[in-house]
Amino acid sequence: MLALERRTLRIAAAAAFAAAMAGAQAQPAGVNASRILIGQSAPLTGINAELGNDIRNGALAYFRRVNEAGGVHGRKIELISIDDDNKVPRAEANTKKLVEEDGVFALFGYASATLSRPALPIVEKHKVPFLAPFTGADPMRVFNKHVYNMRGSYAEELDKIVDHFEPLGVKRFSIVYYDDVVGKENLSAVERALAKRGLKPVSVAAFADRAKPDIEGGLKQVAAGQPDVVILTTLYKATADFIRLAHKSGMGFSMASNSFPGASPLAKELGQDGKGTIVATVVPPPTKRSLPIVQEYQHDIELQTGAKNYSFTSLESYIGAKVLVEALKRAGPKPTREAFTQQLESMKAFDVGGYAVTFASDNHNGSSFVELTVIGQGLKFNY
Repeated sequence: MLALERRTLRIAAAAAFAAAMAGAQAQPAGVNASRILIGQSAPLTGINAELGNDIRNGALAYFRRVNEAGGVHGRKIELISIDDDNKVPRAEANTKKLVEEDGVFALFGYASATLSRPALPIVEKHKVPFLAPFTGADPMRVFNKHVYNMRGSYAEELDKIVDHFEPLGVKRFSIVYYDDVVGKENLSAVERALAKRGLKPVSVAAFADRAKPDIEGGLKQVAAGQPDVVILTTLYKATADFIRLAHKSGMGFSMASNSFPGASPLAKELGQDGKGTIVATVVPPPTKRSLPIVQEYQHDIELQTGAKNYSFTSLESYIGAKVLVEALKRAGPKPTREAFTQQLESMKAFDVGGYAVTFASDNHNGSSFVELTVIGQGLKFNY
């Protein structure tokens, strides 16, 4: 009888273990009865901290709205943000921690292609959805079944900049870029835009070190070509330093930038030196209250930050967060990564309130929206 009882207990324990394992397997990573974990690596300190914090606050502002209304099918959205100080090794380590230790459901809102690309092997290994990387760089636009871009490309932005000047008879363009994979893609994008119009750059400046760019040397390289327009594709601090030194040196060329530095952080960094600088943007102006999404965003970002800290960057992130939540809603009360990505791919002209996103099974680039803005007096923007 004793042997029989021991055998019965072993069978019962095995059955209980199997049931527990089945329950664990049924519950997807990052999801429990009360919350859904979303992971982010971003520069919350260092030379690109304003950009990183804007991205984080934009997402938090929308998640706060959702959570205060009861969450998604009763679950709150929790964003785990880890500082990478704009350093690639830290961004890679953060991604491993978020995915392999914290077990997040999805990744969201990395601040550049340079910080996003090291995440891709981890994303592919664990089949983790990766939404709204803050970049339009070509390497992140190549189709990847796990990556979903919410915004237009740098190539589209740079073509728009050239297209703005070319009808005015401007033919002499210079380019400032980083001497790395992403920077060289930006250089190629401008060269293609110029070639379409029978033009070539008259000079270029390549910064080898993102952390300590040689601004003075770069300006000398650019000035040697006597350009009418300089197109910058660098971080907001480097872009601002270049523009300030050009003004101080009496250079008369026009300045234009793609969206990489962020129009709002760039304007703030430049102060009065920014007047007249053209910046490409990939979302509507954060002050355009005729759009429902802007009204909603302004209300929520004020709650999140305690001030009227409106920016193109946080609006872009807010829109990305809204798309993420919509896909979670559509995935139902028992969300899986597979159901979530299926719902993303089924989005056709999803209107967040004056801005539309469309995905397909063979196209994860959700928007081609690009406008140009001009930094005006008192950190205001003209369109």
